[in-house]
Amino acid sequence: MSGPVLVFDLETVPDIEGGRRLHDFDGLSDAEVAEALFALRRIKTGSEFLAHPLHRVVSIGVLYQGGDQMKLSAFGRDTEDEAEVLRQFFDVIEKRTPTLVSWNGGGFDLPVLHYRALLHGVQAPRYWDQGDDDRSFRYNNYLNRFHWRHVDLMDVLAAYQARACAGLDMIASLLGFPGKLGMDGSQVWPAWRDGDRECIHDYVEHDVLNTYLVYLRFERMRGGLSSEMHGRREAQLRDYLATAGRPNLDAFLAAWDGASPVS
Repeated sequence: MSGPVLVFDLETVPDIEGGRRLHDFDGLSDAEVAEALFALRRIKTGSEFLAHPLHRVVSIGVLYQGGDQMKLSAFGRDTEDEAEVLRQFFDVIEKRTPTLVSWNGGGFDLPVLHYRALLHGVQAPRYWDQGDDDRSFRYNNYLNRFHWRHVDLMDVLAAYQARACAGLDMIASLLGFPGKLGMDGSQVWPAWRDGDRECIHDYVEHDVLNTYLVYLRFERMRGGLSSEMHGRREAQLRDYLATAGRPNLDAFLAAWDGASPVS
């Protein structure tokens, strides 16, 4: 494990304006458009989970770790402009070229980011480079499923077998980390619709923290971190949470301290 790391996770809601444009839903309220989109999807697939292009990004949780630097953010707390949220995320990649770490990022988060960046005209040349501008990206880039510039932990740990995939909450809890704290993805749209934005940003940060802790354990397993360095990285995170002075991070730290430790 070398160089900066950016752990990330998305929270999304139905793209109401896109749904109106595609299906001529003029005259329907936002809630009615969402329900119509869910119904159409249910008829087509048996599930209400919308197609990737119709997921509007409302929050991107990121944990940046590079040496002594650590910062946890939820892009979207300060703006509801989706294009700006996307730009903030891709700007970190442009400036820092971190290793991206996700849980199911290859299956969901990155395709959504691609479609939404395309919609808003958000540029991300560093992210899309496959060796044209930087030769080192020819053999290790963000887009190749089997490269290491993006580590989709769910995909890697399942040995790229869909039938072996597991949820983040299960794995985090199994390893003695907090897991989900009072909210899950199915509650994001109702919370957004009802104006409870902060709980969404808190929730995405908790998922990012769980993902980072699993990633540290993964790096120790594959030899990227010594046991000593693994302990130092966990201690760094504990110190960060303890001194941040934010209730949602205090809650995560308390849950972590209260969980059954697994060595």
